[in-house]
Amino acid sequence: MLNRPFSVRQVLLAGFFLTALLPMLIMTMLAFYQARTALHDEIVSGMQTRASAALSEVDRMMFERLQNVASWSRLDIMYEAQIGDVDKRLSHFLADLKQSYRGVYHALYVVGSDNRVIASSEAAQIGQSASSVQPWVNVQLARHPLLIGAIKQQRLPIASDIIDHDGNKVGTLLAVFDWGQVEQILKNTQSQGSAAALLDAHGKPLAQTAEWQQVVAGHDVSVRSNSNGQASVPVLNWQVEISQYRSVVMAPVHRMGYMFIFLLLVAAFLATALAAPLSRFITTPLARLTSYANRFMRSTTQGLPPAPDGPTEVREMTNAFAKMIDDLNLSKDNLTRAAKLAVAGEMAAAMSHEIRTPLGILRSSAQVLAREKNLSAEAQEVASFITSETERLNKLVSTLVDSARPRQPEFALHDLVGLLENAVAMLRMQANKKEISLELVINALVKETNTNHAAKRVLVECDGEQITQVILNLLLNAIQILENGSRVVVSLFELEDSVTISVADNGKGVDESFKEHIFDPFFTQRQGGIGLGLAVSRQIVTAHFGSLTVQASTLSSHSGSTSATEHGADFRVKLPKLQVH
Repeated sequence: MLNRPFSVRQVLLAGFFLTALLPMLIMTMLAFYQARTALHDEIVSGMQTRASAALSEVDRMMFERLQNVASWSRLDIMYEAQIGDVDKRLSHFLADLKQSYRGVYHALYVVGSDNRVIASSEAAQIGQSASSVQPWVNVQLARHPLLIGAIKQQRLPIASDIIDHDGNKVGTLLAVFDWGQVEQILKNTQSQGSAAALLDAHGKPLAQTAEWQQVVAGHDVSVRSNSNGQASVPVLNWQVEISQYRSVVMAPVHRMGYMFIFLLLVAAFLATALAAPLSRFITTPLARLTSYANRFMRSTTQGLPPAPDGPTEVREMTNAFAKMIDDLNLSKDNLTRAAKLAVAGEMAAAMSHEIRTPLGILRSSAQVLAREKNLSAEAQEVASFITSETERLNKLVSTLVDSARPRQPEFALHDLVGLLENAVAMLRMQANKKEISLELVINALVKETNTNHAAKRVLVECDGEQITQVILNLLLNAIQILENGSRVVVSLFELEDSVTISVADNGKGVDESFKEHIFDPFFTQRQGGIGLGLAVSRQIVTAHFGSLTVQASTLSSHSGSTSATEHGADFRVKLPKLQVH
């Protein structure tokens, strides 16, 4: 008798009647304590997240301001300071900059060696003695030294020396940043009963909300932003602190406590009044579902499952069992379709023979043509291009046929300059037919592929054949879609840990609504295109641990022209210098 298993109904009845109010009270108190701790930790975590987000926003804003000053000080127009800005070009430029940033800067001005203002966004300031800047901290931004001054009257001065091409100091550019922008960020982090402040390394407030002093005097909960070492300007070493009254923080916990007491009373009442009916309500549909499951496993005919009845969980279990049967049938259909696709793949592999045969003929013909004695140098080069490109297309056919196992890049050390020059040379004839200007720029130095000079080498570990395919795809897309007389510029930018290849044109560009899908397979803007070039290119670049993106470009209609510009497309391939494989 004692070894006989209990039914669900018996267990439920025993549990309802044997569970007294005291055990229920203990369990409720334990649950409340755990929920209280979790809720308190969640509230504190939310405050810390807000503080970290505010610090990130302040870092981002300060980094942008430093970037602005560093880049502006290197502009050619800054050399107007050498001649005292006699034509006021620099002053107009600074005034336009200030206007475009709409209140971010109080003033922008250039100070000469005699500490007098040479040019300024404020005309009345020109010629006056510049106010002295009390140094706060020196910052190196991309090897460019910057001086951040002390905050005075909600103004933060940022200074950068203007250095001419000979390395001589021409003057100093000063940008007076509106520190109120930082306080606005802190205000955005506030909630009921809280205040925020930006603290320096010694805990001294650099910026704060209006309620900060009042809350600090009586707060019980205070958190600071996480210092994860990822700040844009880590040298400043500041933190955002959020403080909040404990009564406000614990208000949700108190409401949760009242709810637990209410639920305890309700549970005690239900345990007393609904024990027997509730046990029957649960066990009866479970018994019917168990009986149906036994019949289903032992019979070839499935039959209909019992009608959903009982509690929600039991109803969901009945529906889930019926859905499981439908899923099994769907899986059977999917396996059938997969078998058909496998047959279609085998047919595609057989068809690849029909492609490789003409490719082999083309390659053999080009090799025979290359052995002609009287063949011109240009024809020799064209024959060489045909031979190399047919070999590359043959490998591409193999890759498409073996799509289930795409070829991994074969990494080796390659000179990107040579790869770019070779790709541009192969497509220059096609560009000339449409009178398209095709230029190659290496680190801002224009390099013509038909000139004999020592090219700068940019070595990257990659699959040279696959990267050449990416460059050719981007160039062919540009040449095919551009109108006659357009312009294409291929640029190579070298950084410390990466290189970027840019293929920019001055065509109509890519519509914003298309940018999200432009790299999808079979998506194309060109009539007659199949939309695989960009999809394959991104797959190749991703396999090289890089990225392929598109953005708007601004190229003049004619090389060297200063006329109005057209907005085209700029496809950028970013590759790391060292691959891990």
